[in-house]
Amino acid sequence: MALHFEREEFDARRDRLLVEMGEKKLDALLLFAQESLYWLTGYDTFGYCFFQCLVLKRDGSMVLLTRSADLRQARHTSIIDNVVLWTDREGANPAADLRNLLNDLDLLGKRIGVEYDTHGLTALNGRRLDEQLQTFGQVADASGIVSRLRQVKSPAEIGKVETAAALADAALDAALPLIRQGGDEGRILAAMQGAIFEGGGDYPANEFVIGSGPDALLCRYKAGRRKLGRSDQLTLEWAGVFHHYHAAMMRTVLVGKPSKRHQELFEAARSALLAVEKAMTPGNSFGDVFEAHARSLEASGLTKHRLNACGYSLGARFSPSWMDMPMFYQGNREPVAPNMTLFAHMIIMDSETGTAMTLGRTYLTTETAPKPLSRHDLDLIVK
Repeated sequence: MALHFEREEFDARRDRLLVEMGEKKLDALLLFAQESLYWLTGYDTFGYCFFQCLVLKRDGSMVLLTRSADLRQARHTSIIDNVVLWTDREGANPAADLRNLLNDLDLLGKRIGVEYDTHGLTALNGRRLDEQLQTFGQVADASGIVSRLRQVKSPAEIGKVETAAALADAALDAALPLIRQGGDEGRILAAMQGAIFEGGGDYPANEFVIGSGPDALLCRYKAGRRKLGRSDQLTLEWAGVFHHYHAAMMRTVLVGKPSKRHQELFEAARSALLAVEKAMTPGNSFGDVFEAHARSLEASGLTKHRLNACGYSLGARFSPSWMDMPMFYQGNREPVAPNMTLFAHMIIMDSETGTAMTLGRTYLTTETAPKPLSRHDLDLIVK
């Protein structure tokens, strides 16, 4: 069995979740988010893109409904003892198989929580599920229960994130010698991901972002590569990943002499990130952190060039995104608490002058000021 945590850690997580279920008077919980299954049991797969569900009852017992391809995956990577298969076939409706399983578990007429807000439950399968449960029992949306428990990290989880952060640093170290006139974006990406793999890390939950020239103003991955010019800008957003735990970083690296606009945007980005750090403390909310970012960039006259969010929680995530809730955006009342791992990014994209500037790193929150997890400083990188 390939478990990345001690059994006591999983037992403690289950017990916390059962308390939440008791408070919400749930007799069972239907979990569809791969992050929830991994956190609760260690189960590690990408089979969640098909229909699968972990049923957790109030007595602590668990049953996984999945496909045959994931049977051995579940037995090898998780603490789940009871695995039930639904069969791939023409006209298959695994939601009906789930209803039959719930009936076998004596849950007819009971109050059942469903984790709807996840890529692990498509709209089609969600509709099928609702059709099956309509007359079966009382259904409640339980989407946020596990995700909120996952926000605050245990000491064992913090160790994973710290390893991921070291891998993120190693990726930047590998990239920097290749960032120069004539440098190839493909080689830069290969070096970064290679450093993470060589350090024992994993694939990220979404693609690394890389873009130079005009593409440096993009903050999403796109296909296509180019070579760096004599005077260029390269935006990178990547994450070190260890046992699926992410530590993200973001930088815009300049090739050649920095323009005056690049220097202005960098100074603004650094000031905003330092303002965000001061706000990233218990007693403040995620919305307060965003407001620190917004006020700082407004003071620099950059409101129209910033984004409407400046970071988010990180943890053990699966594709299609390493972004986790909650996010730093206007009005978010979620409180900042100790032992959260949070990524703050300053993204300034001046489309009028074609100038990009980004700066971001992952933090561990404490009782006071947050601790940056990267050993790299916040100086402008010029090659």
